[in-house]
Amino acid sequence: MPEARVIPIREPVAPQPFVADDEYVAEPPEWERRLAGALAFARRRITGDYPIDDFGFDPDLTDHVFMAALRPLYEKWFRVEARGLSNVPDTGGALIVANHSGTVPLDAIGVALPLLDQHPAHRHLRMLGADLVFRLPVVAPLARKAGHTLACNADAERLLSSGELVGVWPEGFKGIGKPFSERYKLQRFGRGGFVSAALRTGVPIIPVSIVGAEEIYPMVGSLKTLARLLGVPYVPVTPTFPLLGPLGLVPLPSKWLIEFGEPIHTEQFGPGAADDPMLVFNLTDQVREVIQQTLYRLLMQRRSVFF
Repeated sequence: MPEARVIPIREPVAPQPFVADDEYVAEPPEWERRLAGALAFARRRITGDYPIDDFGFDPDLTDHVFMAALRPLYEKWFRVEARGLSNVPDTGGALIVANHSGTVPLDAIGVALPLLDQHPAHRHLRMLGADLVFRLPVVAPLARKAGHTLACNADAERLLSSGELVGVWPEGFKGIGKPFSERYKLQRFGRGGFVSAALRTGVPIIPVSIVGAEEIYPMVGSLKTLARLLGVPYVPVTPTFPLLGPLGLVPLPSKWLIEFGEPIHTEQFGPGAADDPMLVFNLTDQVREVIQQTLYRLLMQRRSVFF
């Protein structure tokens, strides 16, 4: 009788989860990702699980509502091209100083969006605004939630000391409200308060030049009587407004170039340097001259206003 064959008994192997090949792993569709993001945002707003700083800045609302709504205007309509973002530090405070133009201050958001979307650190820009901005009933609370504050040295120094990017437009209403015939000619930069804030906190000053915003609402005149009645610096007259009514409020689709210049370092001067009026004046003039010369160079480089 043949000898029985012994077959070893193997221990049972736990079933392994199925892993598909890379070529079969499908990314969730765009609409699904958007829906998931919207539901997560709604949950945070309902539960109150979102941060707000001492200035009222709500980064969650800014990123998912304000910037999301404005992004198509700058990406598709103005086709903003940002250069020199590497000159903006990844961490720590810095003062962004830019020219102001365009009748309506849309250029401020044009500077903020590349810093948030294209900069490696995705940094928020905390803007310093005029008194009028924070007196308007609807605009004021929205500006606070977007992280902006009054253009005063105390707030600027507090933000810079805490490591924030702070944006200032020293020309103010003189810049955005100048006639089209004076486009790209910088107005006076005030008394250099922004330079004093940078000196006291030892942060770099980043000169920024914006080409393209001058053409969105070519200002050919102002309704001065109406402006006085409304308590605003000017009521613009453009080739399309008020002639075309609400349609005249649509900005022209000019092509924007924004260049972030090399930083002007201030830490070597020390905080006491802010009390030296001659140094403040010289640095203010240096920043203004850098921006003006860069504007001329960018104007020479662009092919046309709209392309």
